[in-house]
Amino acid sequence: MRQVLKIVVMVGVMAGVGAAMAQVPTAGASETMPPETAAPAAARPARPPNPLRDPNAPGFVKAKELADGVVPPANVDGNFIIGPTHHRAPEFTPQDGVPKGTLIEFTMSSTDSKIYPGIARDTETPATPDPKDPTRMLVVSHAAPYTRHVAVYVPKQYVAGTAAPFIVGADGVDRTWPTMLDNMIAAHRLPVMIGVFIGNGGGDGPGSERGLEYDTMSGLYAEFVEKEVLPLVEKNANVKLTKDPDGRATMGASSGGSAAMIMAWYHPEWYHRVLTVSGTFVNQQWPHSDAIPHGAWELHEHQIPESPAKPLRIWMEVGDHDNYHASSPDDHLHDWVMANENMAKVLTAKGYHYKFVFARNAGHTDRPTRAELLPEAMEYIWQGYPIAGKN
Repeated sequence: MRQVLKIVVMVGVMAGVGAAMAQVPTAGASETMPPETAAPAAARPARPPNPLRDPNAPGFVKAKELADGVVPPANVDGNFIIGPTHHRAPEFTPQDGVPKGTLIEFTMSSTDSKIYPGIARDTETPATPDPKDPTRMLVVSHAAPYTRHVAVYVPKQYVAGTAAPFIVGADGVDRTWPTMLDNMIAAHRLPVMIGVFIGNGGGDGPGSERGLEYDTMSGLYAEFVEKEVLPLVEKNANVKLTKDPDGRATMGASSGGSAAMIMAWYHPEWYHRVLTVSGTFVNQQWPHSDAIPHGAWELHEHQIPESPAKPLRIWMEVGDHDNYHASSPDDHLHDWVMANENMAKVLTAKGYHYKFVFARNAGHTDRPTRAELLPEAMEYIWQGYPIAGKN
């Protein structure tokens, strides 16, 4: 029998204790908009509700507050406040006469991956506090196989053999997206583009395959997508994907949002456009790295401020009662709202093209807010890209 190797690492305490809950989208609209692979159910200690945040509080970025029910224009940068009510965008409703794209689906096995052979957090071994640092936990993981689901949206207007722009989405397919893409491509608000929606490798938070893929501060996940996923997309969907980074976008929610940003940050030669919802720009990296000790928090703490600006266009959203999982009064590295506010500050200081939307009456990866904002977000990140037939 093959011996299973167990790995013990130190991680942020609240990421370790409640990370799986941290990634579960807020319930809301009737449409299905969950991650592709949900975290396994497990008993967790009760936690206080996330605090309600005021976007005009001291230390937050200066933002323009819009009338309730209004979304920001797609052709401007800056910081905006919306809500408190959120209405589903009409782009998600099928329209007569609009060409309908096709969704091609396939699976990938961990046994076929040279980059991610598969791990899982050990459910029989509880996380324990690190006696040297109460903001970290000792977490045990072991080798474990997975099957990954991939869905590829191909618009009706795609001409076989031509190199098409595309977006890579984390956490698998949201089945409301094809209708939105159909409508926006037909209206010449988006280019004739491919959607590549990649399921995660399972689990959630530190010690899991999903956490390893999405929260690690390195170019490895982007390299996995480039070397192992996109060739299968081209083969199985009979499409050709552009090599032009200006025609490539990433997107995701929660840790999928941090993955989207990390992909473009470490590989701007591959991706120039980024869309994040409740981005996990906090200290949730696993395993711990002495070189990048605060995980994705380092993006706004050191990485972006201390690096030359990269050719990225970025859209971000956070909710007024988004995640806040501090383990102690001294732990400020597990505050999703402040992490996104800090991102807006450093992106402004470095002169990036970006938009940051603070949503009132919205929780973590809030479904009604996503259904309200995603068409505008997509149109924003594709600003400047040539669209045939656009007025």
